[in-house]
Amino acid sequence: MNLTTSPRAETHHPESRKSTGSPESSESPEAALVGRALVKTYGPTRDEAPPALAGVDLAIAPGSSVAVMGPSGSGKTTLLHLLAGVVTPTSGTVSWRGQDLARLGDAARSRLRRSDFGFVFQSGQLLPELPAIENVALPLMLAGTPRRQAEVRARDWFAPLGLQGLERRRPGELSGGQAQRVAIARALVGSPGVVFADEPTGALDQTTGQEVMHLLTTACAAQGAALVVVTHDPDVAGWCRRVVRLRDGRVESDEVTR
Repeated sequence: MNLTTSPRAETHHPESRKSTGSPESSESPEAALVGRALVKTYGPTRDEAPPALAGVDLAIAPGSSVAVMGPSGSGKTTLLHLLAGVVTPTSGTVSWRGQDLARLGDAARSRLRRSDFGFVFQSGQLLPELPAIENVALPLMLAGTPRRQAEVRARDWFAPLGLQGLERRRPGELSGGQAQRVAIARALVGSPGVVFADEPTGALDQTTGQEVMHLLTTACAAQGAALVVVTHDPDVAGWCRRVVRLRDGRVESDEVTR
């Protein structure tokens, strides 16, 4: 599998996408990750500020790619954190493969995030003191995989992501694009069901950002992992087959492309 091959324009270029139908219902039997009536408020009382989310329904099917867009303060990152079990909703539910995340304790949610979810952030959030291969292997080691076995599995991702020869380099010795590729490898090494990416190209130039998005979408598709991308950039959103727009904590539009 060569993930570094350039994408075909008719299947990946943002301008080539056209709306073809309605988004999946949150009740779809095919959905693996489902948020229903999600409300999230911050502060000791609900009257102090408007809710970050004010009743959002969203269903994510296995292997799908979804971009979440909206202006600053629209609730994009809050929605990602709720879907990933990082925080719990004030009201409403998030279920993963039929399991309500709010019913899990903190330790159980942490284990689920390590085993079933992967994460890519704007800054990569690699550990600066570890070489690239150990950064990629870290989720496996935290889950109990022996170091040698974890590094063998981690190494398998370096060639497909164009990182050959960089295994022993530390994050400070990598370019921004290389660091994000390492972050993609770390997110996928545990074969997650969903990868969450929060502004994954925000710190990159446009060309490098497009390369990273090609690798991220292609790698997730090859793994059969769903991809949820929070972004303000229409070019980044164009790599996903579905675009959800938020405004003032509510879904403004939800469009499936192609």
